[in-house]
Parts: sequence; C-alpha cells; structure tokens
Amino acid sequence: MTFNARAAFLFAALAAAQCASAGEIAASADLGSTGLGLHLSTPLAAKLNARIGINVAKYSYDGSTSDVDYDFKLKLATADALLDYHPFDGSFRISGGVVYNGNKIDAHARPNAAGSYDINGTVYSAATVGRLDGKIDFRKAAPYLGIGWGNALKQSGWSVGLDLGVTFQGSPNTALASSGCTASAASCAQLARDIAAENAKLADEVDDFKLYPVVRAGISYRF
Repeated sequence: MTFNARAAFLFAALAAAQCASAGEIAASADLGSTGLGLHLSTPLAAKLNARIGINVAKYSYDGSTSDVDYDFKLKLATADALLDYHPFDGSFRISGGVVYNGNKIDAHARPNAAGSYDINGTVYSAATVGRLDGKIDFRKAAPYLGIGWGNALKQSGWSVGLDLGVTFQGSPNTALASSGCTASAASCAQLARDIAAENAKLADEVDDFKLYPVVRAGISYRF
C-alpha cells in the first residue's frame, strides 16, 4: 500500500469514528520538524481524543563521512495515528501512537577538489567511479511518544496547539552503490568492496536519525 493510500485509509477511519461520536471533529494545520501537516481529531472519552494526520516536506543539506562529501535530500512523508490524553482536563496532553514512516534520504557523493574520491583509503578518479549514490530509509511502523498543549475539541472555533515528542524510527537502512565504473573488472570489483566499507560509514553518519525529534505548532478549528 502506498503512502497516499495509507493516509486516505487513516482519514477514512477517523471519519467513521467521528460519525459514530456526537458529531464533534476538529481540523488542524501544523508546521514543524515533520513538515507541513494536516490532522483531524475526534473525542473518544472525557479526557481522551483520537488524532490522525499526514505530514510532508523536503529538505536539502550537505554532509560527509570521514572520506566522502555528500549532498543529502531528506524527503519527509509520514502518517500518524495518535491518542491525546488530557490528564488535568485542560490544554496539556500526553500523546502516543504509531507513525507510518515514509521518510527517506537520497545521498549523492561529490568528488573532491582534485576530481577524485578517497574511498576506504583508495583514491579513485571521478570518471572511474561514475555516479556514487545512496538511499537511506527507516522501518515503516514507528512508535511515537510526546507531550503537547492545546485541545482543539475543548472549545468551538479557533485554537492553537504545540507538539513536542520523538518518533522511534530505528537505525537507518543504507544502500550505497556506484554506476558507470570505467576501470577494469578487477578494479571495479575492488571499488565495490571499498564502497561497501563506505556504506558502513554512511550508516554511522545518519544513525542520529533513529530518534526523530518532533516539534510542531498548529492552528485548529472545531466544527
């Protein structure tokens, strides 16, 4: 099932739950570390709300391992299903749930100023290596835990909210490979072995993403 299909399923599920409730529903638009998001909320109990949403964004940044410089493109695409518990019957909430995690990173290696790559201690010309690209992704089902402020269902009309939390998306999966090696078969085989060692270094470079911080603020409207 694609990300769009999963998001549509989540919204359909919440719409069904909302129809079964007293007709209360709130829509929220938010912005933060998960990108631009849209969420729907409906009450389940006196202090408990259900919230589902989608979040998307794209970011570009530079990074490097000890040997190779990269252009990274982070593509955020998540769909979350959350429970918001308001222990004091006010705006403070404790949130938990699961995130369908379509986040991924595309990595493109850049040759150094001399037009070469130093890969695992071996120097290769850029023409020999060809393109050196990597893909980084994460487990698809990731737990979420956080706190926040705001209860879009507490009052009619407009309100604001804030989420602070962590998505536990696990250690990243990295796949680094070259295309278009122009050297001999033996040299290309050695290049492949060196790239495998570089792939391990790339995995270490992006390991901080296994805990993804969630900081987002939004505005909500209760219908």
